[in-house]
Amino acid sequence: MLPSLSVVQYLLLAGVPRFSVQRLQAALSHCSVDQLLSADETQLQAWQFSPQQISALRQPNQARINLALAWLEQSDCHLIGCFDALYPECLRNIQRPPLLLFVRGNPALLAKPQLAMVGSRHAGISGLNHAKDFAQQLAQQGLTITSGMALGIDAAAHKGALLARADATIAVVATGLDRVYPKRHQQLAHEIVQQGAIVSEFWPGTAAKANHFPRRNRIISGLSQAVLVVQAGLPSGSLLTANYAAEQGRDVFAVPGSIDDPLHAGCHHLIQQGAKLVTSPVDIMEELDGFGGQSSLALPAVEQNMQEQDLPYRQLLDNVSYETTSIDELVLSTQQPVDAVLAQLTELEILGVVAVVPGGYVKLRRN
Repeated sequence: MLPSLSVVQYLLLAGVPRFSVQRLQAALSHCSVDQLLSADETQLQAWQFSPQQISALRQPNQARINLALAWLEQSDCHLIGCFDALYPECLRNIQRPPLLLFVRGNPALLAKPQLAMVGSRHAGISGLNHAKDFAQQLAQQGLTITSGMALGIDAAAHKGALLARADATIAVVATGLDRVYPKRHQQLAHEIVQQGAIVSEFWPGTAAKANHFPRRNRIISGLSQAVLVVQAGLPSGSLLTANYAAEQGRDVFAVPGSIDDPLHAGCHHLIQQGAKLVTSPVDIMEELDGFGGQSSLALPAVEQNMQEQDLPYRQLLDNVSYETTSIDELVLSTQQPVDAVLAQLTELEILGVVAVVPGGYVKLRRN
């Protein structure tokens, strides 16, 4: 039976440096929490606590504890300790599970079947569209989409899940939950709190630091049953998340792309290392056996080309690639004047068939 700790006890223990869940379990095998917190220096030394750990136990950071307690007074703010019933079992079983989690939103959502989606902060339009579409369709099947609320693929995944239903997304962040990083995601963070949950192991008041992001990434993969990498370069934090997933026994999926695009190099590397290549949400649901449910996703439509037959300006559209195609290339390939090409592209853009990107246009995948 797991021991029961109060919020204050969790905060006191979480303030001890390099004090893991395993170390706490070992300590509680020969004393109670109260005995541990009230033990003198001699006893703590006998239990092989370091001088830094003893100092943190004997002289806790009361200002930080008070800040956390004040934050917890808000109705949508929660603390989940490693022995609490709401602490996700899949996370408890990873190496170095967090001693506690701060949560804004719905803490019960952490127990739902989750798929992590990660990728480049500098994703191209095709990657952003793929992330949004995959997230929306998979969330409609009942999966919770977990990501890191970063720019690029992360944000697109959260937005796609939010389009599908409430309680469809979790953001794991590398700061305290009293701040939003990046700042431009204030509205996204608000929507996630209202419809899902934001999670962190970092105390309120903690700013973003470079070494926080790998720690965040292990939680993203640890909460999830699989990780999907949509666009990733070499090296990248997305590959680190995928590596954590593999170490934790999770499935890893990757979306392929152009061999000339460095943003896809990380995905291709993962596929070479054994990740499953996916081109549709169906691939994921089939591999994971629908997470125990019956998937209603249809196979990718083969009639897309037939649908495109009804679109105007076929000659021009046939020459727009899913990768960036410049205006000069289109003028040369269609043998039409620049003003005519631009007018046609504008109409196709209004129809949602092409999109403007730096350097030209790309064709959009039609669902």
